[in-house]
Amino acid sequence: MIFFTRSKNLQDADDHILLNSYRETGDLSVLGQLFEKQMPLIYGVCFKYLKDEDLAKDAVMGIFEELVGKAKQHDIKQFRSWLYVVSRNYCLMQLRSAKKMETVNLDDFMEFTPVLHPDTDNREAAMKALELCMEKLPANQKQSIHLFYFNEQCYKEIANSTGFSLNDVKSYIQNGKRNLKICLERNSA
Repeated sequence: MIFFTRSKNLQDADDHILLNSYRETGDLSVLGQLFEKQMPLIYGVCFKYLKDEDLAKDAVMGIFEELVGKAKQHDIKQFRSWLYVVSRNYCLMQLRSAKKMETVNLDDFMEFTPVLHPDTDNREAAMKALELCMEKLPANQKQSIHLFYFNEQCYKEIANSTGFSLNDVKSYIQNGKRNLKICLERNSA
């Protein structure tokens, strides 16, 4: 039992030395050595959550890319435990992003438009009313709504392309939808 504990302590010490070396030099090969030792753990976590070999392999590479910056930013006491949490969180974000990537039908977006009917004239009138109301939105709401519904981007993609925080994007879309609904109801009355 003592041998196992010492071996584990030596393993942790080696990880700590490699981590400090990477932080001091920025040498990716050192980080690669540290990462390679943990790849079976990382792949196992990724496969457990993503349930697909290819997605798990892609996630392992994505985690390494994140690790390049995060390893310098965080105060890491137990690298293996910390990396497990980073890997798990990465996979959960991938799963959430996949749910957000579901396509959105424009008719679903315009569900609150009472003038929408199968006939072409009413559909054109509804689209024109929507365009007019979109122009009245604040710029951040208009941009977020456009990217989400018309470009079919997920929240994370919108945040990355606009520089808005993830919470701001969610808020802009929610408030924008509410403002569009109010505007469309006013114009149809």
